[in-house]
Amino acid sequence: MTDAGLDAAEALASLSEHSEPGPGVTRLPFTPEHRAALDRLTALMESAGLTVSLDAAGTLVGRAEGPPGAPTLLMGSHQDSVREGGAFDGIMGVVLPLLALARLRLEGTALPLSVEVLAFADEEGVRFPTALLGSRALAGTVDPAVLEMADAEGTTLGDALRRFGLDPAAIPGLRRDPATIAGFVETHIEQGPVLEAAEAPLGVVTAICGIERHAVTVTGETGHAGTLPMEGRRDALVAAARIVSEVDRLARAEPPMRGTVGALSVAPGVVNAVPREVRLTAELRSPEDTQRLRAGKALHAACARIATEHGLTVDAARTYAQPAQPCDPTLSDRLAAAVTAVTGSEPPRLPSGATHDASAMADLCPMTMLFVRCRGGISHDPAEYAAPDDMGAAVEALAKLIADWPA
Repeated sequence: MTDAGLDAAEALASLSEHSEPGPGVTRLPFTPEHRAALDRLTALMESAGLTVSLDAAGTLVGRAEGPPGAPTLLMGSHQDSVREGGAFDGIMGVVLPLLALARLRLEGTALPLSVEVLAFADEEGVRFPTALLGSRALAGTVDPAVLEMADAEGTTLGDALRRFGLDPAAIPGLRRDPATIAGFVETHIEQGPVLEAAEAPLGVVTAICGIERHAVTVTGETGHAGTLPMEGRRDALVAAARIVSEVDRLARAEPPMRGTVGALSVAPGVVNAVPREVRLTAELRSPEDTQRLRAGKALHAACARIATEHGLTVDAARTYAQPAQPCDPTLSDRLAAAVTAVTGSEPPRLPSGATHDASAMADLCPMTMLFVRCRGGISHDPAEYAAPDDMGAAVEALAKLIADWPA
């Protein structure tokens, strides 16, 4: 029997070649690079004995039939990448369950249920200002308006699908019947340092964090930096600095929340003028919606207080909100039991701070996630790396999860 971890490394190295020129992997949906990756994945699926099809949302589906009338376990992740990303994010979660099914077939193990491996087209939202099209299509939650959203060249998502040989009008018909689905399992690199610090190859996800984003504008008064006295200044950047610190304080006060100010602009933005206006973004993430919502309200209250204390104006508005998605406890426990059987120790349980296709699939069926340790916690970067031994352990755990599925 071949080494599944080395097989995974070889397959991922081959798939990473289907990329735009430049560092790392740049593979956007409905492009020639996407088509080439689909051709390679199709060959891998067929070699594992799967029946392969491409649905109207661009999801490649490889199906292994179980007993007549048995439900279907869905497994997979996305094939697309960020610009200049890594070779593991997303696509590893397609390759590893494929190898798990190939192993079961080689061993002559009869499947207790049907299994489908899914390679979603667009999870990252890099080309179009939307994401999760394939997983939302299966869950029946696609907003038809997203088909009119355009990329930087003016091509709409609907047109991109048509040029790729797909029929956007057929997307509503992709919705699966929840009664026929046993669950969804997504395998992904952790994208963080927790497993590495715990010296654990694999972890089981407890929840996908909820996210909310706020746009904050601080408006003060400019003046000459050398002639305007410090007393009485209405410096927008000084007030904004307090807001940045407040975002950090709120997140640190209630682990495992995350708080980030990721964008900030200053006007007039010159060395010898007091800042008149600052625009910034504040993002809050937590696996517990009540915690996240509480922090968002506290941030707005702090903005009002800082405005009064500095004698200026602060406008804060929540611009985006996505609820947390807890993983299914029963499915997660089954996955943890499979990991324990393979590794000899109970896997760490941890939340995912990033969004995944599993968050959309939660609207269809029970879902959980398997995290694979990644070196340095690095992701969305050419240096992204998961060791073959860790990927091999994941393949064994996924194979055991399938083989031991209760009748």
